[in-house]
Amino acid sequence: MSSKRLNISTGTPWESIVGYSRAVRIGNIVEVTGTVAVDGDQPVGVGDAYAQTKFIIQKIEKVLHQAGATLADVVRTRIFVTDISEWEAVGRAHGEFFAEIRPCTTMVEISKLISSEYLVEIEATAILQED
Repeated sequence: MSSKRLNISTGTPWESIVGYSRAVRIGNIVEVTGTVAVDGDQPVGVGDAYAQTKFIIQKIEKVLHQAGATLADVVRTRIFVTDISEWEAVGRAHGEFFAEIRPCTTMVEISKLISSEYLVEIEATAILQED
């Protein structure tokens, strides 16, 4: 038995150029692609890792809703930061959303993201409980 695939798009031109979706749901699993703090084409929270993290998780929450999931369904997050010394600010924002949910998470420092204005990128995996 195969599960239907649902690709969720934000309509940005990059999705077709690069060949990706904002999120993909197959069965009860939802994968959310790496998400940065951008609203339209405007960076959000430039220079503020805490503000970027909050904005990113709110964006992830919106796409999860489109896939029929919520933050409560998140089982893993992957956090990429350009400056690991910001881990406490990033962790504090993450904790504001996930303190009770407590998904598995990984935070790693990387050399850079697609634009120097982005300090944080987050991916998420959600698994919906089957009835």
